[in-house]
Amino acid sequence: MRIYLAGPLFTQGEWMWNAEIARLLRIEGVTVLLPQERSIPMIEGIERFDPKELFDSNVKSIETCDALVAILDQADPDSGTAWECGYAFKLGKPILGLRSDFRTAGDDGNLPVNLMIARSCTSFIVVPISKRADTQWAVEQILDMLDEIIGASQI
Repeated sequence: MRIYLAGPLFTQGEWMWNAEIARLLRIEGVTVLLPQERSIPMIEGIERFDPKELFDSNVKSIETCDALVAILDQADPDSGTAWECGYAFKLGKPILGLRSDFRTAGDDGNLPVNLMIARSCTSFIVVPISKRADTQWAVEQILDMLDEIIGASQI
């Protein structure tokens, strides 16, 4: 199974959370397309920064994934992540929303994010405050949900 892991990546905490979730999913045999990894050579000065190449790479990764896992933290989830969810939705890709932010937000009433994001998600995981530092728990939930929406044969 190939998943695109969408989420904010602008703080050290976000970067590290994404990397740890990807690492644990890979241990379980999932191919993880993590956009921040493509930017590493650019950030480190090995390659010149090329926003068009990053955009094109992310679009291609979404087009070739089996499902998109979106980290939907913050009062208003990251705008790039929201775009990635919209694009995946338009392509008919299953979207698994993941929220570790314990604050309530949104206007759906059932899920703590914006109505458009909430309704584009095939499935949604809200990490309880008691599990917020437990990335293994989050990965187990992701795997269970992917099994439900994609099927065990692909994981």
